[in-house]
Amino acid sequence: MAKRIDVNDLNVYYSKFRAVEGVSINIEPKSVTAFIGPSGCGKSTFLRTLNRMHEVIPGGRVEGEVLLDGDNLYGPGVDPVTVRSQIGMVFQRPNPFPTMSIKDNVLAGVKLNGKKISKSDADALVEKSLRGANLWNEVKDRLDKPGSGLSGGQQQRLCIARTIAVKPDVILMDEPCSALDPISTLAIEDLINELKNDYTVVIVTHNMQQAARVSDRTAFFNIAGTGKPGKLIEFNDTATIFSNPEQKATEDYVSGRFG
Repeated sequence: MAKRIDVNDLNVYYSKFRAVEGVSINIEPKSVTAFIGPSGCGKSTFLRTLNRMHEVIPGGRVEGEVLLDGDNLYGPGVDPVTVRSQIGMVFQRPNPFPTMSIKDNVLAGVKLNGKKISKSDADALVEKSLRGANLWNEVKDRLDKPGSGLSGGQQQRLCIARTIAVKPDVILMDEPCSALDPISTLAIEDLINELKNDYTVVIVTHNMQQAARVSDRTAFFNIAGTGKPGKLIEFNDTATIFSNPEQKATEDYVSGRFG
């Protein structure tokens, strides 16, 4: 079930350095929200706080709240591993497990979570997840072959299938197309459009056209200078951000007059 995320006054630190300052944002279920902004403005860092991925970096901590349908993901006793099964992450570079078959790649997250699953259930889940990632027809005859034998675009869809298999509520994508060619990028964008029927999708992208094509709402992050924290400058419907933003900094960025 797609769930809503409410973030209240979130500050992200790495040791003493404040990387992101004072972000409050509401992310609607069954929608695509894009984070845009210049390099180093904190958008990927902020994305990672939504499923506590930033904690894998030593010194990473937050102040503030991230609520998933009202439950605080940073509440006492909340297991980050559980959070990451509810809120999946697709990374910039496709990262299938190279020695594993396509099938085992899809099931990797499920097995990692310690779920026992029968062979027939596993087969059904593999097919459903690969269909969900628009990859089934391309790989159904070679499920036992290594995932590393696929093209880059197929590998990224395999990673999306692996994420879907865990049945998350939210899917985060950190520049999912930056390592891909235009045709593969289009396939992933089409897929993002389909995923929002079932999931809440949040995507970080450097590609303005991509944000305009795939997202319902867009958040613009910016940074006052090196060593300063990233901040959320403006958040609105994507059409408004690109055609009639309230802040001059947003307008300068989306129109390319930036830097």
